[in-house]
Amino acid sequence: MSGAVLPMLLLALVFAVLLLGFPVALTLSGVSLGFALVAGAAGAFDVTLLMALGPRIWGVLTNELLLAIPLFILMGTVLDRSQIAADLLRTMGDLLRHVPGGLGLSLCMVGALLAASTGIVGATVVAMGLISLPALLARGYPKPLATGLICASGSLGQVIPPSIVLVLLADQLGATYGEAQRAVGNWTAQPVSVGDMFAGAFVPGFLLVGVYAVYVFVVCRIRRIDVDSTEMAPAEPVAITTLVRTLMAPLLLLVAVLGSILGGVATPTEAAGLGAMGAVLLAGIREDPGREALVWTGIAALLAALLIRALADTRLQQFFAASVTGAATIIALTALVVAGALLHAVMTIARSGVLGEALRQTLQISAMVYGILIGATCFALVFRGVEGDVMVGDFLRTLPGGDTGALVFVMAAVFLLGFFLDVIEIITLAVPILALTLLQTIDPLWFGVLIAVNLQTSYLTPPFGFALFYLRGVAPDSVRTVEMYRGVVPFVVLQLAVLAILIAFPGLVTGLPNLLWN
Repeated sequence: MSGAVLPMLLLALVFAVLLLGFPVALTLSGVSLGFALVAGAAGAFDVTLLMALGPRIWGVLTNELLLAIPLFILMGTVLDRSQIAADLLRTMGDLLRHVPGGLGLSLCMVGALLAASTGIVGATVVAMGLISLPALLARGYPKPLATGLICASGSLGQVIPPSIVLVLLADQLGATYGEAQRAVGNWTAQPVSVGDMFAGAFVPGFLLVGVYAVYVFVVCRIRRIDVDSTEMAPAEPVAITTLVRTLMAPLLLLVAVLGSILGGVATPTEAAGLGAMGAVLLAGIREDPGREALVWTGIAALLAALLIRALADTRLQQFFAASVTGAATIIALTALVVAGALLHAVMTIARSGVLGEALRQTLQISAMVYGILIGATCFALVFRGVEGDVMVGDFLRTLPGGDTGALVFVMAAVFLLGFFLDVIEIITLAVPILALTLLQTIDPLWFGVLIAVNLQTSYLTPPFGFALFYLRGVAPDSVRTVEMYRGVVPFVVLQLAVLAILIAFPGLVTGLPNLLWN
């Protein structure tokens, strides 16, 4: 039997079962293990390789980096359930309603802020659809433009850090890059970190926002959409205090989470815990404004704790050693204030039902992510056991154009997979296989950000574009599905244009990380 037959047969079986609608996690593990047993009985697979499955799964479950995923998800679900994201949408919409095309521009800005603070595509698209879609249609925006803008802006959370997609990419690429470099004799290669991915994706993410904004502005100018805005302007201007309070949530979280990672103050997992804590505190203010002074004191103490962590050694033995200087007293009082404010916020959002719903949604999403990771681990073991990685590597080396030709092929493959598979499935299933050969010669950070930008299109491409599904669920019946499909086409083209720019100018990805750490 040809060496390419078994890997191709395994891939065909997995994709066939996925297209039948079976759960991804169970499909990846069940089909892979069943295939391994049948192939082993036929003498075409060494079943002793399955002995490595237990340690690999245990490694996934105990991976400290992956602990950041449920914490980032909790941060986003708390902000969503406490209506902080909805408040931001309304305030920014009111602020820019008097500007021609301003409502569309506000959606681009809000999408970026919600991406930085929540990172949950479903919640963002639904909130935008419920709050902004009726306003856009009332202001004369064509249905395709309105729905396409909501889907594109709502999916920015996959590119703009902090993002669980970037965390997963860092984890997968880190292991794959190390293996690829060892294959060429480099045993000292440094893995891609989450901080690298966040810094590398920062400029491309906001480049996408800028491209969306320019497109909306030009279309509104040419077609004279949303020009007569004086009659629709709010009766009263948006109060400065309201604007500051509404913007404070995403901006505080963005600065605290990203700043602590990029500044080297906290690990990604610690920063994710900080983000979850900050989201709970901000939700406590939203749910109990009468006692917001207590919670704001806790937030100030939390920021002070970050400063202390950056400037002093806060390990336990140093804590006691520093007691004579008073540093330990300051640390203890700061921690006490944070704990008191956090306890009050937790009790407040628990009484209002926000905490229970946020925890339930966090558990569901986290279980799905870990289930797919375990399934992908089973698939990867069996696929490599039948030398599928060798087959893919040999194929990529035969493509014309060398590394550039192989990179273009991989990007095209990821784009096409986005029509049928979820982002997490592509990262865990396809990226380690396709990247193994390429990462022997190209920058893993650059490659990872290219993948992240490419993967964003999967939320907009039918038939399985999840942003389309989310918006379809809340859009009025007067908006036809075909109009939504037409609406996302220009934004998919814009995303591919940004991807081409990043391929042509790698410095847009690597410039900020080099500035921060070199």
